Amino acid sequence: MTEAPAALAANMKVDGARLWDSLMRMARIGPGVAGGNNRQTLTDADAEGRALFRDWCLEAGMRMGLDRMGNMFMRHEGAEPDLDPVYIGSHLDTQPTGGKYDGVLGVLSGLEVVRSIRDMGITTRRPIVVVNWTNEEGTRFAPAMLASGVFAGVHSEDYANSREDADGRRFGDELDRIGWRGDEGVGGRPIHAMFEYHIEQGPILEAEGRQIGVVTHGQGLWWLQVTLTGKDAHTGSTPMAMRVNAGLGMARIIEAVHRIAMDHQPDAVGAVGQANVWPNSRNVIPGKAVFTIDFRSPDRDKLTSMRSRIEAEAADIAHDLGLGIAIEPVGHFDPVTFDPTLVGMVREAAGRLGYSHMDIVSGAGHDACWINRVAPTVMIMCPCVDGLSHNEAEEISPDWAQAGADVLLHAVLEAAEIVR
Repeated sequence: MTEAPAALAANMKVDGARLWDSLMRMARIGPGVAGGNNRQTLTDADAEGRALFRDWCLEAGMRMGLDRMGNMFMRHEGAEPDLDPVYIGSHLDTQPTGGKYDGVLGVLSGLEVVRSIRDMGITTRRPIVVVNWTNEEGTRFAPAMLASGVFAGVHSEDYANSREDADGRRFGDELDRIGWRGDEGVGGRPIHAMFEYHIEQGPILEAEGRQIGVVTHGQGLWWLQVTLTGKDAHTGSTPMAMRVNAGLGMARIIEAVHRIAMDHQPDAVGAVGQANVWPNSRNVIPGKAVFTIDFRSPDRDKLTSMRSRIEAEAADIAHDLGLGIAIEPVGHFDPVTFDPTLVGMVREAAGRLGYSHMDIVSGAGHDACWINRVAPTVMIMCPCVDGLSHNEAEEISPDWAQAGADVLLHAVLEAAEIVR
């Protein structure tokens, strides 16, 4: 890494209106029912969004690489093509009731950085690559950050291709169906540095009145899928003492998740966000319950302790109620420390531009968490209204979007090294 060149002046900024227009145009694809988006991974809407992004990048003079996981790599050439590129990336897929900015802001801000560099006639030594990682959300195919995980060597391609959605459709089959599987091998691409720009998905920046979050660390995570097996029975004619109620077991375990997370305060959270019971009939006691526990902490010891405690307590609850139980880890990553040099670049860029900023820990998982294993990585965050995300009411302002994109521009130019 080099010191910030003198050419990096505070008046060098992205075209904020063009960035906002791109966000609004992408939001027309896969509209939700309440103003947000439902552009889940490997759906027809995902394919349409990918095509629009590709077309915009080609119009900006970039060329596309596409690997076997459908990861899109849009390359803007540097003066020295053999140097390792600087990457900017996030994701275009959304939750079923997702917002217009989660992930998408980072991808389209990467495009806007390249567009602005071209507008200003800037040439960098290193190439710049804007990437759309496949299946970051993990809502349709668990686990989250699936394709970046394959890229980083965390998962195998066979594992990823075998993941199934709720309807039994396989990830690999759906990737082929929408026509976005490439020929390039997954992983091994040289990366000089990677930047991911994202909405905070929490309330801290807005509450503190800060425009920029300089992300120093990311929380670790355990997703534990619990399956409880009881006995379907009539709700009206089955005596209370003779019930084997999987729904009751789920309720008690959910309460235990909350209590365990509270016991590990500060810097620990836990909840159950996905839950299903069978046969899901008004007058049938549930004979089966499947739900996913989500524990997170930036402290590895706390993360390990929470998992150990819930596995023990859940087993006791199931035994007391006569239920069968199986617990399967379906997602995990250790707490992340982002590259200190890149963190410093982001912090200095925010200061150079006069944007209020603060250090922050990411409470959510991101593709950067996996890429950090194979290359220097950092994240930039902007506020979101009331900290709301994974919700169609998710909102940011055009000024917030531009501020983070301006910081991204300056940090990327420093890493990629301006030659003229």
